[in-house]
Amino acid sequence: MAYRFQKIENKKEIDLFHHFPFSLYKENSNWIPPLRFEIENIFNQDKNTFFEKGECERYLMFEGDKIVARFAVMNHSEKDTVFEPSMGGMGFLEMVNEQNVADDVIRFCKEWHKKRGYKAFRGPINFGENDNYWGLLIENFDEPPIYGMFYHPPYYKTRLEETGAEKLDDHWSYKREFSIPLPERLVRITNRIESRPGVKLRPIDLKKIEEDAEAIRTIYNQAWSEQDITDREHEFTELTRETVNRMVNQLKRIMIPESVLIAFVNGEPASFIVSIPDLNEISAQTNGKLKWWHFPKVFRIRRTATRLRVAVFGTLPKYRKLGLEALTFVRGIQMTHKAAPQLKHLEGGWVSEKNWLMQRSLEALGCYHHKTHRTYRWMIED
Repeated sequence: MAYRFQKIENKKEIDLFHHFPFSLYKENSNWIPPLRFEIENIFNQDKNTFFEKGECERYLMFEGDKIVARFAVMNHSEKDTVFEPSMGGMGFLEMVNEQNVADDVIRFCKEWHKKRGYKAFRGPINFGENDNYWGLLIENFDEPPIYGMFYHPPYYKTRLEETGAEKLDDHWSYKREFSIPLPERLVRITNRIESRPGVKLRPIDLKKIEEDAEAIRTIYNQAWSEQDITDREHEFTELTRETVNRMVNQLKRIMIPESVLIAFVNGEPASFIVSIPDLNEISAQTNGKLKWWHFPKVFRIRRTATRLRVAVFGTLPKYRKLGLEALTFVRGIQMTHKAAPQLKHLEGGWVSEKNWLMQRSLEALGCYHHKTHRTYRWMIED
């Protein structure tokens, strides 16, 4: 029987898009659905600025009346052209364990991109920045995903690689238990760094959160546009003031201030780290929904979360190699554990397999590589 592809255009189809994975993972206790409202924001043209220069469509794939896959296809007029050849994207893939299904999903994606003049596409990716919902899990299927990361069963890798997928890149997640003491030598070094004249470090100030958010935005935009080791620097998108303010206002009720630190040099914001409680711990209880009656769970998460995600960090280029990164990481671990002693471990994602400098720095802190997410490339024949 031929497969049928249905473009998602109404609420019923959106519901099917979100409900389908529950049938796939009903016997898998490690899977956690992402928060539904966040996924919907990605596909909302009024909330996702990528639609200004890009296109994204979602599809359901049917065999008769049965859904066998779901996915999204996307392109961006600026971001795609940094590759040679230009590459569109595929993401949010969920599918049954049948090779014919995977083959037809990829065939559909190739035809969709070919009509738009593309000769290649990559995936799984997000229609947004690559720090969330990006890549296919290919290592460590025995732990639940942390907030912003997808979980996939092992057969996805096999099925996709059988379609002719080529590895594009790998990103590693690092983990650290709070119960493990920090290396004494590293703590001594950190103490010396903080004692230098002009160096100060403090948690984000919730009373002047917009001012601190602007400081973080300024550091981030310079740090990630001028990387020491080029790690997909060409995909960097500058954060706008509006985007950061929206993010901060969403997170201020759940963040642990001691896990969001800013370091200053002679009064200038120089380095920062932002970590957040694992919202997947709430999603696991609510099946990905967030209704008004779930809000008490959200507001209590800083006291109930057992996992912390290191979301983003950065240092102004002129202050690199002065130890500020170590200062923010070490103090972040120390201060967060004191403020939220129930936390068991932290997880930092999205370290390129090529970024040996960041790998070495994290390993010096006692972190270890514990998950890998891979992005693939498919070429499109004429």
